[in-house]
Amino acid sequence: MSSKIINVGLLGMGTVGAGVVRVLQQNADSIASKVGLPIRITRVAVRNPDRPRDVELPAGVLTGNAAEVVSDPNVDIVCELIGGLEPAQSLIAEAIRNGKHIVTANKELMAKGGHALLHAAEERSLDFCFEASVGGGIPIIQPLKQALAGNKFSEIIGIVNGTTNYILSKMTMEGADFGDVLAEAQRRGYAEADPTSDVGGFDAQYKIAILASLAFNSRIDLKDIFVEGITRVTKRDIEVAKDLGFVIKLVGIGQETNGAVAVRVHPALLRQSHPLASVNDVYNAVYVRGDAVGDVMFYGRGAGSMPTGSAVVGDIIEIARNIRKGGTGRIGCTCFRELPARPLDLLETKYYIRLAAHDRPKVLASLANVFGDFDVSMESVVQRPVAGGDAEIVWITHRSLEANVRSALDVIDRLEFVGGVQNCIRVEE
Repeated sequence: MSSKIINVGLLGMGTVGAGVVRVLQQNADSIASKVGLPIRITRVAVRNPDRPRDVELPAGVLTGNAAEVVSDPNVDIVCELIGGLEPAQSLIAEAIRNGKHIVTANKELMAKGGHALLHAAEERSLDFCFEASVGGGIPIIQPLKQALAGNKFSEIIGIVNGTTNYILSKMTMEGADFGDVLAEAQRRGYAEADPTSDVGGFDAQYKIAILASLAFNSRIDLKDIFVEGITRVTKRDIEVAKDLGFVIKLVGIGQETNGAVAVRVHPALLRQSHPLASVNDVYNAVYVRGDAVGDVMFYGRGAGSMPTGSAVVGDIIEIARNIRKGGTGRIGCTCFRELPARPLDLLETKYYIRLAAHDRPKVLASLANVFGDFDVSMESVVQRPVAGGDAEIVWITHRSLEANVRSALDVIDRLEFVGGVQNCIRVEE
């Protein structure tokens, strides 16, 4: 390890990696002043070293062999920017065994295998940072681990996927259909050719798992997170929600209640006055409730080359300072509790329910009786005639148990005068 320069090795130089290189190059002088030493990119592993790139690196830096980065004795910090579980996990583990400090932007890796890797780094007095794994350029990991560490958190709720937020924002502002907006998002590069991870809620699942584990200091298992994407949200749901004073957003939510943690991802109706309701386009935001600080919201660009590169470089700078001062090994795992998962059936919130039924006497009363049988009471109901002698009925319930609402809807969906339950979306206040 050099005492006069901090050497960095990159694994991958795609969108995020290119952003990291640009930030380090264009701000090299100010970064060196902040650290007290210059930072140099020494090795970069890519699939094809001969492919033309938007950023320039000195001759000999690029390699097609990732093992050369994690084993290079001159590399102080390894930045993993490949994504996915493997080979990223194995490469980081090898880098740790070789005494390298770690920076990663990999949300899937941190959600699935981060706990073990953090402990492995800590055992060797190595730093391990992952600010860019959630929220792109938004600082949220460091505040939860350090600046807000004195708080006991009761809730964390966030819009943490830019693709779905873009789709729902466009549907809301333009009255467009889901399929049309998804196709546009794919053309503009906001959505992948296979958008399942985004629209299915899995990208948000990884991110809220990371945030909840930090907020509640307890490891969150992905199998304990309820996940529902946005594919069932229709233009009509958006219209009705707007008429009722709500917007629909895909949110990740973590809550600690009576010593148990409930973590979930799903579309939600938010009052138009809710702080997250005005977060549109590809922007992300995370809203945190602490006992000392109160309510705090973090907002900004949740993806992109430069915003995410900014977060990665911030981690590099923090580790570089620790290396210079000889104080490494402080940035480790904070999951010192083992809280049980709270089942979704015990969730108590309000619900938006939209269904079709025959427009005739006593139908509304019969439906209300079924809800009543399951202790689900109504805050409001709106009925609108539609073609064919049917009616669209929209209910907003009072706070009710998830299990009771689901049981009531199972009964209602089988009634001969009901054309179908079009949607049931949770209301978050």
